[in-house]
Amino acid sequence: MFGLFGGGPKISVEDVKAGLAKGTLVLVDVRDKMELHMSGTAKGALHVPLQELQAKCDPKSPSCLPEFKDTKTTKVLFCASGARSAGGVNLLKRLGHEDVQNLGGLHNWVSGGGELHNV
Repeated sequence: MFGLFGGGPKISVEDVKAGLAKGTLVLVDVRDKMELHMSGTAKGALHVPLQELQAKCDPKSPSCLPEFKDTKTTKVLFCASGARSAGGVNLLKRLGHEDVQNLGGLHNWVSGGGELHNV
């Protein structure tokens, strides 16, 4: 969308599914819990709400999740529209994560053939 939301280049659903299968990337849903209960989430996604991203994804933080300790592992974020995930991409890059990409919205996952998981 002409870089409106920024956050780096979009990655294809096929590339995300391949990375998940190989264990070379972490798919992150940054929507809030209520949204997950209403629509489900992408199969294989880790849920880290945007407001918790800094504490749970900062490799220097004692509350950092294990999936975010390695700053070289590819992280792919999504939300409902792509706007919050774009902000999350920028935050993770500031925290030192090297390869962080914005999938966009959950609709991008579904329209690309990704499966949903009910929460």
